[in-house]
Amino acid sequence: MGCRFGCGVIPSLDMANSVKSILFNDAHGSLGPLDDLRPAHAIRTGALTTAERLTAAFDLEPIGIVVPNEMIELAKDQTGLPVNEPPEESDDEVLMINGRCALPIEAIEHLELGEVAIEKETSDMIAMRLTARDVKSLLTGGNPEMRSVEVDDHVLLRRPWDWRTFRDRCLEFDLNHVMHTMLKVDQAPAGVTIVGQMGVAIHPEAEIGPGVVLDSTRGAIVIEENVVIRPGAIVVGPVYIGPGSTVLEHALVKGATAIGPVCKVAGEVGGTIFQGYANKAHAGHLGDSWVGEWVNLGADTTNSNLLNTYEEVVCRATSSAKREKTGHQFLGATLGDHTKTAIGTRIMTGAVVGTGVMYAASSAMNGTLDPFAWVTDAGTRSYRLGKFVEVAMSVMERRGVIQSQAYARRLTVLHERATGESSGMNWPGKPVTIQGDEG
Repeated sequence: MGCRFGCGVIPSLDMANSVKSILFNDAHGSLGPLDDLRPAHAIRTGALTTAERLTAAFDLEPIGIVVPNEMIELAKDQTGLPVNEPPEESDDEVLMINGRCALPIEAIEHLELGEVAIEKETSDMIAMRLTARDVKSLLTGGNPEMRSVEVDDHVLLRRPWDWRTFRDRCLEFDLNHVMHTMLKVDQAPAGVTIVGQMGVAIHPEAEIGPGVVLDSTRGAIVIEENVVIRPGAIVVGPVYIGPGSTVLEHALVKGATAIGPVCKVAGEVGGTIFQGYANKAHAGHLGDSWVGEWVNLGADTTNSNLLNTYEEVVCRATSSAKREKTGHQFLGATLGDHTKTAIGTRIMTGAVVGTGVMYAASSAMNGTLDPFAWVTDAGTRSYRLGKFVEVAMSVMERRGVIQSQAYARRLTVLHERATGESSGMNWPGKPVTIQGDEG
C-alpha cells in the first residue's frame, strides 16, 4: 500500500499538453435520482457538471467514457465520445477518473504511471494512471498490475444528498474558472446596482432589467449568455446563472446557488443547484436543494432546509433503505427529473424525491418518495407510463428538445423497476417492433 493523500483541491493547472482521459462510472453507491437519466459524471455538482470541472482542472482530452451496461444506449445518445470501447493498445498514458469524484483533488494530479488512488473508507477506485494497453486489458476483463495509494478523505459521491457535501467547494472552483474565461464588468449596466468586490461577470448577450441588484460582497456572480434578469431581482453571490435562464421579477437568489441552462426562477432561492430545464417560476422558498431537469414547482411550493431542533438531517437513499446521517444541518430537497408539485406544496427537510413523481396532496411531501409516484389526497398510485411519457415529450418539446428513443427506453426501464408494471403497451415514443425482427 502506498502513501496516503488528503483531498486538497487543485485551484488550477498549467499543463503543457492535454492528458488523454476516460471517465468511468461505476455502479457503487446509491445516487438515484441524480443519475437515473445521466451518468454520474454529468451531474451538475456546482456551476459545472463533474465532467466539465475535471476536464477544465486537469486539461483533459477525453477519449471515452465507461458506464454500467444499462446506461450504454443513453450515454451514447448524450455524448459524442466512445462509450465502453477500449482504446487501441499502445504505451500512451491514460488517466481514468471516477465520475463520482466531483472535486479535482490533488491525489489525481500526483498519480504516477501504474498507480491507482483508492478512497480508504470504501475501497472504491478514485482514479488510475495506466497505459492504453493496460486500460484495454482492464476494460476487457484483465487485471493489470497497479500500485494502490490511499486517500483518507470522503471524495466520492455515494448518496443522493452528497451534492450538498461538495456544493460549496465545487462552486468556488467553478466560479474561479469561469471568471477567468469572461470579462468582469467595470461599470454596472444602466439601472443596475452592483455591490461588493468579489467580481461580477456578465455575458454581452445577457439582458438585465432596471432595479436589479447584484451583490458580490460574499462571492462572485456569473451571468451567462442569453440570461434574462427581470426588474427588481436581487442576486447575492456566490451565484452562477447558466445560459438561457430567466430570473423573474423581484426574485431573491441567494448565495451558493447554481442555475443550469434554460431554467426559470422566482421567489426565494438559496444554496440550490438546478441541473437545467427546470421551472420554479412562482413565489415560494427553495433552500439547500438539488433540482433535476424538467422539474416544475407549482406556485407557492416551499421547502424546509433546517429542522426545528437544529439537529443533523437523517435521510433514506431509497424508501426501503436504512436511515442514515447526512452530515448536514442545512439540507433541503433532492428532486429527481420530471418531478411536479401542485400549488402550495410543502416539502419537508431532507426529502428525496424520485424521478417522475407527481405530488398533489394537501399533506407535506416528506421522507423518500419512490419514482413515478402519483400522490394525491386519495392516496398513492403509480404514474401510468404512457401518460407520463406523453407529458414528458410535450414539456421537452416546448423547450425545443426532442425526446430520443434512447431516453424513452431509459424511462421505461426506470418505470418498470420502480412500479413492477410491464411496459407492454403503446405509448408515444415507443419504438415500433416489426414482426419477425430479431433486432
